[in-house]
Amino acid sequence: MKAVLQRVSQARVVIEGQTAGEIGAGLLVLVCAERGDSETQADKLLAKILKLRIFSDEAGKMNRSVEDIGGGLLIVSQFTLAADTSGGNRPGFGNAAAPDEGRRLYDHFVAQARAAYPVVATGRFAADMKVHLVNDGPVTILLTVS
Repeated sequence: MKAVLQRVSQARVVIEGQTAGEIGAGLLVLVCAERGDSETQADKLLAKILKLRIFSDEAGKMNRSVEDIGGGLLIVSQFTLAADTSGGNRPGFGNAAAPDEGRRLYDHFVAQARAAYPVVATGRFAADMKVHLVNDGPVTILLTVS
């Protein structure tokens, strides 16, 4: 599985003009299931996200996790992270999990996040979403687990 993490001071997802999920300071997590991924990869990814030290401590060093600061997680499905751009100008998405499998793994990831962490908001799988964020830093991290 892949995720792009953006450290944010605030973020929200709007679907059909309505806010579906919103957080203050924390992480916007754009997540993608790829072919062959399983719950094991989803669980590893979540564990890494919760412990990743990308928030500043008192000395201004990135030494605190989202757990340490009590920040939120806004989890948004994004199959385009599986894009293959090696063959020309139009990306291919053959590496993405099939829609049913992608939804199952996204739902598992969200359920595990909610079980492990108190502040979790989401978008909606396969919806046309507008993501609004204020990237803090900016800090953007690509994570891949296998």
